[in-house]
Amino acid sequence: MVRCWWLAGLLLACAGAEPPLRWEPRCRQQLRHLQDGARIAARLPPRLEGRWVSTGCEVRPGPEFLTRSYLFYANRLFKAYQFYYWDPSCRDPSYSLVIKGKLRLRQASWITRGATEADYHLHKVGIVFHSQKAMQEVASWINQTSGEGCSGFLPPGRTWAPGALYELLSAKTERDCTAALGFAMHELSLVRVEQHYQPLLQPQQSGSRLVEELYLGDIHTEWLERLHYRPTGYQRPLQSAMHHVHPCPACGIIYRADEHHPPILPVRAQLPMQLSGSWVSTHCEVRPAVLFLTRYFIFHGNNHTWEGYYYHYSDPLCKQPTFTIYASGHYTQGIPSSKVRGGTELAFKVTGARVTPMDQVTATMLNSSEPGSCGLAGSWSTGVEQDITPTNGCLALGIRLPHTEYELFKTEQDAKERSLLYIGERPTDGSSPDRPDKRPTSYQAPLIQCAAAPEEFSNYVSLKYLGKKDANGNEALKPLPVAFLLFIALLFLRWD
Repeated sequence: MVRCWWLAGLLLACAGAEPPLRWEPRCRQQLRHLQDGARIAARLPPRLEGRWVSTGCEVRPGPEFLTRSYLFYANRLFKAYQFYYWDPSCRDPSYSLVIKGKLRLRQASWITRGATEADYHLHKVGIVFHSQKAMQEVASWINQTSGEGCSGFLPPGRTWAPGALYELLSAKTERDCTAALGFAMHELSLVRVEQHYQPLLQPQQSGSRLVEELYLGDIHTEWLERLHYRPTGYQRPLQSAMHHVHPCPACGIIYRADEHHPPILPVRAQLPMQLSGSWVSTHCEVRPAVLFLTRYFIFHGNNHTWEGYYYHYSDPLCKQPTFTIYASGHYTQGIPSSKVRGGTELAFKVTGARVTPMDQVTATMLNSSEPGSCGLAGSWSTGVEQDITPTNGCLALGIRLPHTEYELFKTEQDAKERSLLYIGERPTDGSSPDRPDKRPTSYQAPLIQCAAAPEEFSNYVSLKYLGKKDANGNEALKPLPVAFLLFIALLFLRWD
């Protein structure tokens, strides 16, 4: 009996002690980690010297499957490899591009916070075909769509010569036959380098290793626009060949590759589409038109309903919140995509939404909206959530209810065997994929599964309003209720 009274006293002491007892679900913990900046540092101006490689098979709108290896020299020259494939696993090469040119960093971007604008000039672009089929296909594109100087790029019936390099672009001869491939290097016009430290994986080791990531401009989702589009967002980052995440099976393979020896990535098991559970962003995401956000989704497989939290920010580290959107609805049974191998097509119905302005600017903007177009006019205030379902959405934020979106999903595991969810890339023009012909053909940054079964998150409003600040100015979780701790203690007493 004495030890139980001692336990009760200890619980009572903990209930009122400072700092408070801490406990939080993995999903909330990951979001808090992101809001804390995840200890990310951005180099301004960015230092590009060295080689940067893909960490896996990338999917561009089209779809196009590729890996990249870019080498930047101290004298501003660069040599870039782009390896293209027939398959979404990047194991069946189609052709490789060798791109040479010069890059000049300019000033910090006025449009995309945290980015640096750059000018580039291409000197040469060469292509190496890895099969007769690839050679015939690319030759037909060029002969049909290119200008007069490219009409005879490759005569019909030309036999494939393994390892032969054909010139697509030359600044010296002013020949450019790259348009037929949808090729442009506008990604180099927007640059950002981030650094963070990865804890060492071995239990017997302490410390961390440096990881450097190179973010280059995004590729327009419309094929006809990509040749002229100037990026305002990013595509999947490259990582430094010297300072990359571990493990990274693809990094070394891509680092050692060249145009004659394209990388063949390791076989990866195909995972069935299992949406049930909770998924959260792995880092602060950037979308075109200067949107910084993190995402959190809950999928209920038993009744095919979903919930989504979109946390918007004004800065590239996701530390300064502007507004939060909660949306919900249901989704259809997925079917394999006929256009994007490895993807699954679904339709999502959005039936309800709530908005929480997180700064005064957003609250003022919502209060200025047309009456009846976004919640109760004139009633918006910072940190207070409001249902926008009765007004069929929020015109000021571009939300229309109800509406259906035609989506593309994919699940896979990373090198640490963590489940990843890829959701279709949003249209670059800011519209919604509200028709089957607007269904995405590429993916956004992956979400990581943080709970196999849906976690209770209904009381979550914002990471900024979870609790009081601790002595260091950080948000502190609230202590467990005293009544709850007393209840546990009484159970122990009764058991004794």
